Amino acid sequence: MATLDTSPRPPSLRARGAAFGNSAAPVVLLLVAGAVTLLVGSLRSTTFAQLTVQGLAVGAVYGALALALVLVYRATHVINFAQGELAMATTYVAYQLIKWGVPYWAAFFATLAIAFVLGTAIQVAVIRPVQHRSVIAVVIVTVGLFVLVDGLVTWKWGADIKFMPAPFGQQVYHWGGVAVSRQDIGTLLLSILTVLLLWVLFRFTKLGLGMRAAALRPAAASLVGVRVNRMLAIGWGLAAVLGAVAGLMTEANQFILQPSLMQAVLLYAFAAAVLGGLESPAGAVVGGLLLGVFLNLVGQYVHFVTAQLRLPFAFAVLLGVLLLKPSGLFGKRTMRKV
Repeated sequence: MATLDTSPRPPSLRARGAAFGNSAAPVVLLLVAGAVTLLVGSLRSTTFAQLTVQGLAVGAVYGALALALVLVYRATHVINFAQGELAMATTYVAYQLIKWGVPYWAAFFATLAIAFVLGTAIQVAVIRPVQHRSVIAVVIVTVGLFVLVDGLVTWKWGADIKFMPAPFGQQVYHWGGVAVSRQDIGTLLLSILTVLLLWVLFRFTKLGLGMRAAALRPAAASLVGVRVNRMLAIGWGLAAVLGAVAGLMTEANQFILQPSLMQAVLLYAFAAAVLGGLESPAGAVVGGLLLGVFLNLVGQYVHFVTAQLRLPFAFAVLLGVLLLKPSGLFGKRTMRKV
């Protein structure tokens, strides 16, 4: 006897695409409106244009570090609280190489290689033994790494301010009355180039596909031959590389190097990652750019938002956004069956 199948069926790809399109449409419209506003404001005011470029440069650094946080979060569902301190430590490594006579850009790329090895080693030696226990165990380990790295850097190099050469020089360009420093342009281009190279790796290479599978579906990935532990270690290494780029560019923008270099930047990067969506790499980058430009403009045109209030104001705005869209701008709402 034929029976009628009344069991619920998963939504089709077309239905999923339609749902995603409906949820993304307001965000896309919001971003387009923001871009138009920035363009019009930049055309009407040279100060507005200069602040926008500076905000994009700072925001690109936030986006790079936020992307590092997202890479780790997608693999472990835990925020790596030591990500900023690791970035600071690798910046000190570059400082030491330069002090030994290595040219800046040779030290830069050598530092990226060292950062990759360091991130991979930390995942293998410290994170892997506790990653299957509990979320709180991994959180405690990352907080411990924060304290350990900060103490080791202070012990090795001291807490006094140090200086590194400017990677892009001190030249300032003037375009239509808008003064834009070569440092801001270099920071923006280098940060975006790093993110694009990482996107190409994840999108078009077998290694990137394996890393995505290991982060999203580790059990299924292991069944088809993906070495999950190796992929996760490489992911931590790439996150450390992104952190090193963010640290070096932060030092270049602030012109000083000290153990507290990345502590405020980590908070801004965390805000950017949450704003874009902790599961969305693209959202982390866009969130960083939005936050950098927004805070730069607010600091100029909203007079009560002083330098001391920028971080609280950023988190207040973030809270407002999350009340309207808890998953972030590019995050997807998840549903669990009970």
